[in-house]
Amino acid sequence: MTNRKTIAAMAFMAILAGACAHPRGSADYRAYEVGAEQTVRFGVVESVREVRIQPRQTGVGSTAGAVIGGVAGSHAGSGSGHIVGAIGGAILGGIVGNEIERGANERLGVEVTVLLDSGRYLAVVQDADERFRAGDRVRVLSGRGNTRVTH
Repeated sequence: MTNRKTIAAMAFMAILAGACAHPRGSADYRAYEVGAEQTVRFGVVESVREVRIQPRQTGVGSTAGAVIGGVAGSHAGSGSGHIVGAIGGAILGGIVGNEIERGANERLGVEVTVLLDSGRYLAVVQDADERFRAGDRVRVLSGRGNTRVTH
């Protein structure tokens, strides 16, 4: 019974750590961005395409999965079966944990192509936290290595 409690506690900790790793929405500003100058350009949306934004891998999912899988697998069989089960459980747990982290942190985004008033085209990929349609009048904000399209 103690092993089940340990595994349940470890699984809860892995889920909690994964939730903390979730990226913030792109509409948020970080402290160092406040007061930073941005260039503003105007234009019209030419096209919008939905995309999936892959998360930055933190390693939390695969590590937690490997630990949980190793502990769970070590209870399989007897004698040397414990070692084989632990190794197999750790490998499988690491793979599953990595996929869980990726799936939990993957998010929808949009690729917005804009025809600027200057006649130049540009495309920006950003979080899908604002709806755009072809023909929308928009502004393009650029600064500190980032560009964002907004109404």
